[in-house]
Amino acid sequence: MHKSIKARSSFLLMIDIQERLIPVMYNKEEVINNSVRLLKAANELEVPAIISEQYPKGIGATIPELKVLIQEGSTVLEKVEFSCCNNSEFGDALLNLNFNSGTKDTAILFGIETHICVLGTALDMIEKYNLNVVIAADACGSRTEKNHLLALEAARSMGCLVVPTETIIYHMLEKAGTPQFKALLPLFK
Repeated sequence: MHKSIKARSSFLLMIDIQERLIPVMYNKEEVINNSVRLLKAANELEVPAIISEQYPKGIGATIPELKVLIQEGSTVLEKVEFSCCNNSEFGDALLNLNFNSGTKDTAILFGIETHICVLGTALDMIEKYNLNVVIAADACGSRTEKNHLLALEAARSMGCLVVPTETIIYHMLEKAGTPQFKALLPLFK
């Protein structure tokens, strides 16, 4: 049974939204817009983030419109592995989030490509770390819509919660009328 999404027990994992990858995604604008929303919400709600970059020397860095939203102190992992969980530094990044104390047990994943790095990481997070995995479906992308949709279906069947960005942010907010709600409401207007 999946736990509810709470800001205090969650962390973001943004996967490989990089300069030379994003232009070939079929839904690149949607991925960028919803990634901006997730990072802004994480900043407002003090939800930590881990950022991965697949072979940045060849594929480029995280795109500028997202890079400026990455919180100071966030872990940025350079990797060649498709699953973030297979990167030797990833375990240390989880430890830095107080993962072992059980305070951060929900991973909110988004990025590219859905059917390769996002799906592989999601499945490994469940298997290796027994985390609750939430995938922001509209903040993930692939080169083809078919690959994207098949990967989301596979993730759901393996126990991931696959929902829209807006669902994730509203669940982390928990209620209306707060200063955080007022600060984030413009993201959805």
